[in-house]
Amino acid sequence: MTNRLTILFAALMLAFILTVSPLQARSAPESFADLAAKLLPAVVNISSSTAATTRGPEVPQFPPGSPFEDFFRDFFDRNRPQQQPAPQQGGRGASSLGSGFIIDKKGLIVTNNHVIQDAVEVTVILQDDTRLKAEIVGRDAKTDLAVLRVKPEKDLPFVEWGPSDAARVGDWVVAIGNPFGLGGSVTAGIVSARGRDINSGPYDDFIQTDASINRGNSGGPLFNMDGQVIGINTAIFSPTGGSIGIGFSIPSATARGIVSQLIRYGHTRRGWLGVRIQLVTPEIAESLGLSDASGALVAAVTKESPAEKGEIKAGDVILSFNGKPVDEMKKLPRIVAETEIGKPVAVEIWRNGKKVEAEVVVGELQEEEARAVARLRDNDEQGGDSQAIDTLGLTLSAIDSKLRKQFSIKSGAKGVVITKVDPKGVAGEKGLRPGDRIVEVSQTEVNSPSEVASKIDAAKKEGRKSVLLLLEGQSGLRFVALRIADEPEKAPEKTPEK
Repeated sequence: MTNRLTILFAALMLAFILTVSPLQARSAPESFADLAAKLLPAVVNISSSTAATTRGPEVPQFPPGSPFEDFFRDFFDRNRPQQQPAPQQGGRGASSLGSGFIIDKKGLIVTNNHVIQDAVEVTVILQDDTRLKAEIVGRDAKTDLAVLRVKPEKDLPFVEWGPSDAARVGDWVVAIGNPFGLGGSVTAGIVSARGRDINSGPYDDFIQTDASINRGNSGGPLFNMDGQVIGINTAIFSPTGGSIGIGFSIPSATARGIVSQLIRYGHTRRGWLGVRIQLVTPEIAESLGLSDASGALVAAVTKESPAEKGEIKAGDVILSFNGKPVDEMKKLPRIVAETEIGKPVAVEIWRNGKKVEAEVVVGELQEEEARAVARLRDNDEQGGDSQAIDTLGLTLSAIDSKLRKQFSIKSGAKGVVITKVDPKGVAGEKGLRPGDRIVEVSQTEVNSPSEVASKIDAAKKEGRKSVLLLLEGQSGLRFVALRIADEPEKAPEKTPEK
């Protein structure tokens, strides 16, 4: 009898736990109707006109070779309206399609920059078909955001920002926009992924969603279930031209600060450090004594930049900035850009096998500074010897007038010239080419092949599995970690028979 009561009690407890457990999966909402009715009035359609022919929204620009470039271009080409005859001088072309959302009752509207790019006239269409002329308050091509202003006769319904950082993969989201010019359309889905980098710019940190997003949705909001904007729908990945459940939204954590700056200044004011960085590979991490491949490796420092004034040096690995961990390289530009200009911040650095603290005062990024690349100081011309480094599969030579002419090396350039690369060697595998110059080995300057050889020997004696080189070539300055291969075994010499 006791055993039966115990089993019954256990069964009742299990049923209770399954009923009320907070770990139980959240079921789909019974309906999105109430949420949609509340949000639809604050979502607008945007029509932008050019001085020439009809066009759809511009294709977002991607670096050459981006896997998204062809898909986006094919999608926009298939769905672009047929061009109409150009209007007479002084006329307007037909409108492109896009979406936006109202963030202030007086008429401030957020959308994508590519929706209103090159527009000479922008019209905002409200849910009740009211048409209002809009002025462009400001826009930012790097994050593809823009702010418009209209002058309504009465206060407008608006929506509020929400915490995108709190959105978890699997959470329900709702997208509202103007797909294919159909007007306020509501779609629902989940957050499919966070932190997506689609190579559209230096600050990529997209939310991926399977909520249907199509042409015309650009600039529209992505809502959480509390009706807050956690993203701006910007791009899709589609080989077919329609939604296949892979859409990307700019997170509100990024957009909110940019929008505030556009409203206040008409442009963005981003923090600037003044470094060129590269990925920390496992080989580079091992060569520097790092326990894991994290952080951002400083390849070069711009002269008179905040980084130089803060004594950050090429070869440093930035581990954290302003108290925020830099666990991967791509996070550093975004962290710096979002840091208050003129603010002294702490920087944690890995240098010479240990952590070092530095302090920098963040500057303001200017376009010319964004393009600036640090250059090494000139040095006296070297002449001299040539030497094969079998462990790396390289032949090196000191700089002389012949090599300077052959490889277009500037007067006073430093380092050691690579004159031959074994394509099957470790250097060939990493893409080193004749004409590249080795400027540093293990973060120490070298000016002769013998110095390179001695540094490699020293690294092997220390038990290093790889050696870190600083190269300068056609692609500029970069660090490369090369595995130190064992010396090829020599055949034993034969002893003459006696």
